[in-house]
Amino acid sequence: MVRAPATQEIEAYPEGDRFGDFPHPRHTHRLHGHAGAEQTLAQAFASGAMHHAWLIRGPEGVGKATLAYRCARHILADATERDPFGASLDIAGDTVASRQVAALSHPSLLVIRRLWNPKDKRMSASIPIEEVRGLRGFLSLAAESNAWRVVIVDSADELAGPAANALLKSLEEPPLRLVFLLVSSEPGRLLPTIRSRCRTLDLHPLGGAELRRAAEDAIGAADADAPAESDWPQLINLAGGSVRRVLGLSQGDGLKTYERLREVLALLPRVDWPTVHALSDELSGAAAEQKFEAFFELLLDLLGQIVKAAATGQAPEHLQFASAMIPAVRVAMFADVWETTVREKADTMALNLDRKSLILETISRLAKAARG
Repeated sequence: MVRAPATQEIEAYPEGDRFGDFPHPRHTHRLHGHAGAEQTLAQAFASGAMHHAWLIRGPEGVGKATLAYRCARHILADATERDPFGASLDIAGDTVASRQVAALSHPSLLVIRRLWNPKDKRMSASIPIEEVRGLRGFLSLAAESNAWRVVIVDSADELAGPAANALLKSLEEPPLRLVFLLVSSEPGRLLPTIRSRCRTLDLHPLGGAELRRAAEDAIGAADADAPAESDWPQLINLAGGSVRRVLGLSQGDGLKTYERLREVLALLPRVDWPTVHALSDELSGAAAEQKFEAFFELLLDLLGQIVKAAATGQAPEHLQFASAMIPAVRVAMFADVWETTVREKADTMALNLDRKSLILETISRLAKAARG
């Protein structure tokens, strides 16, 4: 449970719901491309018909958490600071509510998320039940007269089994004037009973112009190097509408990593092991977290495209090697490799296993599938 810690305490440890050195969603005041979702929340609150639980779902990196924190600021702000007609969730950044939400110090805000363990210097693999049990104390506090409270769960996909059951109990009997905002990229992992108690709000991948504006905002706020103008078309093409993907690719030679990955896959079933070892060394270091994540996002996305191209016989120009690499009879084998890679990558992150071994084993598995 995260409630009213000191600002310096928040900044002392890594945050699992923050991407690299870019601003945390609670510090992001502009949300691009989701005006309809914003209006839905703002009008529901203005009308007095605010549902007690919202499931904000959509792909990784499209603004779900940013929307949740915008909604929290709106709900917790003074009535004079809100748009009375529910046209927008905008709240000025210099208000008390904005500053307290940014510092996670608002007494009426509770954030449930994975936390950093300073003893073993690792982020917890899931949200344990102890975090959700803290809800009891938060909900039992006597709310001020006419005051609202907000609980953000980011992400709900990371709730451990007992933690999910504990959250369900609170969703079943919510107090008055309290709103749950559950952020989810994989809603299928949630208990059906949790989903059924929430009103669903879908956020979709961003279009090219919106995607670029959102990414430029984050890059500027982080004082990071902006991509070259010539890189933007490829960044937008590879991002799949995700700001997070753009940020990951735009920093740390992400586009070069993509080209090297394509070269590795195009050689299959032959493997240039010196190149693969050099690449895995670059990606497995302690300081290469973003590059490692970007590599596997690209690998899984590219592998999925290759399987589709081989299955349909219609490969786009940049995947012309797919039909040679994966004969139609082996499509199922590569689909199995995709599923195995997803599972083993998750295990590696959860158990802090050797990342270089994961990369080498994945390429070896792909080569074996290509050989049939």
